[in-house]
Amino acid sequence: MTELGKRLREAREQQNMSLEDLQKLTKIQKRYLVGIEEGNYDLMPGKFYVRAFIKQYCEAVGLNPEEIFEEYKSDIPVTQTEELPEQLSRVRTRKETPVQDSKVLDVLPKILLTIGAIGIAVLIWVFAQNREMAKEEVSPETTAEVEQSKETPAREEPVKDAEEKANDPQNEEDDTEKQAETEDLTEGTNSQKIVETQKSGKSAVLQLQNADEFQVEISSKGETWVGVKNGKGNSFYQGMLKSGEAKTFDFTKETEIRLNIGNTLDTEMKINGQTVPFPSNPSDQVQQIITIQYSPSNAVEASE
Repeated sequence: MTELGKRLREAREQQNMSLEDLQKLTKIQKRYLVGIEEGNYDLMPGKFYVRAFIKQYCEAVGLNPEEIFEEYKSDIPVTQTEELPEQLSRVRTRKETPVQDSKVLDVLPKILLTIGAIGIAVLIWVFAQNREMAKEEVSPETTAEVEQSKETPAREEPVKDAEEKANDPQNEEDDTEKQAETEDLTEGTNSQKIVETQKSGKSAVLQLQNADEFQVEISSKGETWVGVKNGKGNSFYQGMLKSGEAKTFDFTKETEIRLNIGNTLDTEMKINGQTVPFPSNPSDQVQQIITIQYSPSNAVEASE
């Protein structure tokens, strides 16, 4: 077993995931996963698949693929050697191209530029002709009306009325009263708020505000791996949720929890009965790690 394989296996076991669980999550055949852990890359269809499978493995167990590739680059095969024969064949094909064909290709851009210039000149001529015809069709009466409208200044009464209303002290008092009423309504509102304070890649931090309890429900519409810990690292749940299954947790006594959801495409998250969208689009970021910070609203009132 290579050092990379040992590192990946330890990360999988820390997540309490079997190879079968990892196969369901990544859709990679179990024998390929075993080959990755044992460093037996000859089982793979090609070197490109080795890097792709290792990347999916890392994301499933919570490791950063870029850091793993950099740290164990000596253990991971590169794909440049597979692309080299194709590059050489392209060079040979260009050398074997007849000289006559290359001359035609050299002249072709000039021909296209000439055709384009002629087309632009024709369009300009047609536009000019249409403009002259339009001028001839305008009647003397219409021309006189246009000239008269240019000489007549625009009415300024609406502008003056708007300025007088803006400077009216009575209007200022009305605006002040409306603003005061809105602030009073806002102060009397005690509704739950969930605010995103930080997001980087698949990780995000949310804050639960104006809530007296902290209930979290995770439900699955397909199959998803879920890990739940508090801010101190104590685990509440780790396992695979099947279609139709749901887990409910009471975190009212906790100040911070961490959710590791492997398949957000088939997962729904609710906080105190309110459906909360995932910080990142599940189509762009399937696995997401969400930290939720909580401070009871009564504790905030007491501190004030």
